[in-house]
Amino acid sequence: MSKKILKNIDLSTILTLKDLVNYQPGQVVSKTLAQNNNVSLTLFAFDKEEEISTHSSHGDAMVYVIDGTGQFTIGDETYTLSEGQTIVMPSEVPHAVYAPEQFKMFLIVVF
Repeated sequence: MSKKILKNIDLSTILTLKDLVNYQPGQVVSKTLAQNNNVSLTLFAFDKEEEISTHSSHGDAMVYVIDGTGQFTIGDETYTLSEGQTIVMPSEVPHAVYAPEQFKMFLIVVF
């Protein structure tokens, strides 16, 4: 029997990622789809003006914006991404996320 890696998501079902996590007033909502020593898959929904403060990760973190527009600070540079765009935040480089408007993202971290 194989170990189930994915959670909080229906298998063998057509899904729309941005519908799997909902906005909540004044909050950053996250939904973990997988997490182990090699990878982390998480959906996020940011309400307007919410943020995740500066931090770093031991893995490369690829962000894919699935709704709205978000700002990503990586090191000393700030990038604004809209739906359908992606960026990689390299491991060990300080980064932060800010929502100038409501937005949703899919975060894939590879360790």
